[in-house]
Amino acid sequence: MRGLITGLIDEGYDSRVALLFDASLPVPPMPESRFVACTVRRRYRGRLGLIEEATTVGSQLAQIRPALYHATTLALPGRCPVPLVVTVHDLIPWALGGRRLLGERTRWWLGRRLLRRADLVLVPSHATAKDVCKYSRIPISKVMVIPEGVAPGFAPALGAADRVRERFGLHRPYVLFVGALDARKSPLALLRAWATACMEGIEVDLVLVGPSSRQAPSNMSVARRLGYVDHASLVDLYSGAACLIFPSRYEGFGLPVLEAMACGCPVVAFGNSSLPEVAGDAALLVKDGDTVALGRAVARVLTEPDLATRLRAAGISRARQYTWQRAARTTIDAYQRVLDG
Repeated sequence: MRGLITGLIDEGYDSRVALLFDASLPVPPMPESRFVACTVRRRYRGRLGLIEEATTVGSQLAQIRPALYHATTLALPGRCPVPLVVTVHDLIPWALGGRRLLGERTRWWLGRRLLRRADLVLVPSHATAKDVCKYSRIPISKVMVIPEGVAPGFAPALGAADRVRERFGLHRPYVLFVGALDARKSPLALLRAWATACMEGIEVDLVLVGPSSRQAPSNMSVARRLGYVDHASLVDLYSGAACLIFPSRYEGFGLPVLEAMACGCPVVAFGNSSLPEVAGDAALLVKDGDTVALGRAVARVLTEPDLATRLRAAGISRARQYTWQRAARTTIDAYQRVLDG
């Protein structure tokens, strides 16, 4: 939620907001602002922490007495003494289903049930809005779509190719993946699409940015795995890539797609969940799960300069529509809507 906090500061709304922190944890770095800091103490983490949140945060809010409470996760109060606004980033554990997401469904089952008590639910996409209505049985009149924004600094970086060669030793064209290598991101589909692109006669490396996962297959060693990188390096990697390949099977919003477009990096992805509404015609979207089509789309971007140029320009233009300042303005409108009853 750092982007939203920055947007609220830009809108001059920070003097009207109190941020609630866990007193047992270090306060995260914050931009200079007029936010009021309130702290609560938690005994537990994980599932017990969510139960503790449900049973204790209501009484803590009764002491603080804000005009409303904005919960930015499904860690929700069982009883809330003030109007409740909740941001739901996604309901992927239920929307995608499957055995591998059973743990996440178990972890967040209480929050999903308590979501019905919210006065207003904020979501980043229309796809997530439909999921909230379907899986939490909330009327669409209580759901408001507020897309996420591009963080400052995501823009085409001059000299990126030279810095990428020097820092990471990437001398050939490369396709980039950004995200965790879990089952939802389809690491096997990523490998198969890359192999298809190579069979089309393309000499290209596969570069992975982000954390690994126990769900990643053992043969991911054919790719260059960079792990976590700093912000400036990520911007350079986006800017220097031939394209972003994004085989995710489900997204509540799809921030890597937006970041790549903002940096002038063509995007190739499965056309599922929120990705068509975020990317529009500024990306090459193929049938969900079709790894051959995904690989051929990568090959097209690398062999058709006019297509790559069009996607770069369209991506930059579309990404400009997504700002955290706009998200903050709409969030303030949401607060006012709740306060006005």
